[in-house]
Amino acid sequence: MRSVDRLFERYGEFHRHPVNKAIHWACVPLILWSVLGVAWSLAPLAACAIAAAVEAFVLWLSRSLALGMLLVLAVMLSVLPLLAPRAFIVSATVFLLAWIGQFVGHIFERRKPALLEDLRSLLIAPAWLLAFVYRRLGIAY
Repeated sequence: MRSVDRLFERYGEFHRHPVNKAIHWACVPLILWSVLGVAWSLAPLAACAIAAAVEAFVLWLSRSLALGMLLVLAVMLSVLPLLAPRAFIVSATVFLLAWIGQFVGHIFERRKPALLEDLRSLLIAPAWLLAFVYRRLGIAY
């Protein structure tokens, strides 16, 4: 089994309950976007560096997924200048609410979040969601 498949399988073990999955579909992208937003409000180059780090990790997982993640990150970064004066407060609020959502999801799951066992889960989560989309569209990764 490829390492990407092992990582996704392990991450998926923490996300079986339909409510938890639904919450993660909303909250994982919001967390990623909000991290970029907080960084952007401090220094746009910092947000680009974080996006590059995420992209590098996903590239390590799969070239195909990296192409999709590049598009996702570009869209996420492109809206941040529109928030200019309010980027920090909006992003920080979204970050807090999305993490609360994640932990609520794990109440339904009756299992602790994957990141408590493996911090890479913070980077695996967005790629795991994208891989689901790829599978639904019949795109190999």
